[in-house]
Amino acid sequence: MDLLGFIVLLLVGFAAFAEFGSYALVHPVVRRMPDAEQIRFEQGLLSTFGRVYPVLMPLGIALLIAYAIWGGGEGGSSLWRWLAAGAWALATATTLAVNVPINADTARWDPRQPPEGWRGVRRRWDAFQGVRAWLLLGAFGLLAIGFASG
Repeated sequence: MDLLGFIVLLLVGFAAFAEFGSYALVHPVVRRMPDAEQIRFEQGLLSTFGRVYPVLMPLGIALLIAYAIWGGGEGGSSLWRWLAAGAWALATATTLAVNVPINADTARWDPRQPPEGWRGVRRRWDAFQGVRAWLLLGAFGLLAIGFASG
């Protein structure tokens, strides 16, 4: 068995499905909550996802690149591995450029008196969360294609 491939597939799958589940199943419900509850919920998510993903995203890039370089034949063509690494890197870049600064602002908001235009800020976050979720799911899919073809 390809141990590195298994670890990469497990990590990428966990992150992809956690993010995509949050994007597709959790946040549509959160958007319908009253203002103060929505902000409190978002702040709560920051305290959980915000502890895991600052470690998981760079670890994912490092492992995907290592797997693209040294991965065995069980993971299929190295093209699939490099494409997965690229999708992960792009997801990380959009996260750092857009989502992280919005998260930092959201963490400081007073749920009882949110700043003017806060919903627009959160909708921008939602849009880029969608980009991130699809890219991470794509990275997993590309790895899965490699495994299925290898």
